Amino acid sequence: MVVVTAATGNIGRRVLDHMLTSGARVRVIVRDASRLPDRARPHVEVVEGSHSDFSSVDGAFKGADSVFWLCPPDPRAQSVMAAYVDFTRAACEAISKHGVRRVVSISALGRGTPMAANAGYVTASLAMDDLIASTGVNLRALTMPSFMDNLLRQSEPIKHQGVFRSPIDGDRKLPSCAARDIASVAARLLIDRSWQGRGEVPVLGPEDLSFEDMARIMSEVLGKPVRFEQVSLEAYRAGAIQRGMSEAMAQAMTDMARAKNEGLDNAVKRTPENSTPTTFRQWCTEELKPAVT
Repeated sequence: MVVVTAATGNIGRRVLDHMLTSGARVRVIVRDASRLPDRARPHVEVVEGSHSDFSSVDGAFKGADSVFWLCPPDPRAQSVMAAYVDFTRAACEAISKHGVRRVVSISALGRGTPMAANAGYVTASLAMDDLIASTGVNLRALTMPSFMDNLLRQSEPIKHQGVFRSPIDGDRKLPSCAARDIASVAARLLIDRSWQGRGEVPVLGPEDLSFEDMARIMSEVLGKPVRFEQVSLEAYRAGAIQRGMSEAMAQAMTDMARAKNEGLDNAVKRTPENSTPTTFRQWCTEELKPAVT
């Protein structure tokens, strides 16, 4: 039995697809079961509710061998630790109670770097992994840079203004990965019952690119000029608050951006094992282009 949390989200729904293809017994935790795809409903057990609630995870984790764990975004949380660590406490209680053997979590790069102590979302993600590991469960934390898919949040300015923005330097080369590849790595670990202990699995995409590199590739794929515009950290934080984020979460996102600009995501050496296949050009062609044309 494999439990998939956040099964209707960008990564979780792809993990669910892999699990159904594999033939594994699958149980999902979702707030709204009607959002599950029609093809999945006959083949999964459904627990409706939030996976921050003990009543939900208590039922879902009973008899489970493996859990795919992803904290959903909570832009209005009172603190970033509340959004990640406190959200996960009930699950850890249920993991211990029901003897769950393995957890695959969605986490972040940065452990062991000086930047990780004040990196907002990243700092909280690493603390979440520590909490999960404290139960004694076998854990693989998928540690990732920024997702290519996050650029879809800027589809409107890309479409209408030919611009996308970030507070990170335009010439800093960084890894980035596609949600589809994250799901593929997660699914492989969920199906594999041989691994033990605690470890991190970086998911780095195929190459490091700067935002200037991305702008060039976008321009070529979309057939129109797209440019990158750097914004200040202060403007980035103010914009997040204007879009409805709590001050605490806007600050956490800003702290993460600052840490990435200082090299947080560049600390892991790229290898064939942690490089995933979807190129940024391919992602632009298959995901971004349909969203902006």
